[in-house]
Amino acid sequence: MANHKSAKKRIRTTARKRTSNRLYAKTMRNSLRDFRALTEKTAMVETMPSVIEKIDKLAKKGVIHKNKASNLKSKLMKKTNVAA
Repeated sequence: MANHKSAKKRIRTTARKRTSNRLYAKTMRNSLRDFRALTEKTAMVETMPSVIEKIDKLAKKGVIHKNKASNLKSKLMKKTNVAA
């Protein structure tokens, strides 16, 4: 257990950041799931900017790695280009 005042504060702030990061990451995963469920190309094109925005925001904040964000966006683009 932490004995120093700064260590106790660090534990509190880390817990707050962890819960918010988990919320943002879960929101992104849900939007990815919804995007992957789409079958029409027009719907994909309409929803893609919002999904990419969420991915970029998480990468910028450090919740996910920038290469993971790039890979996710690449997969979205491929799925959209293949769709009829």
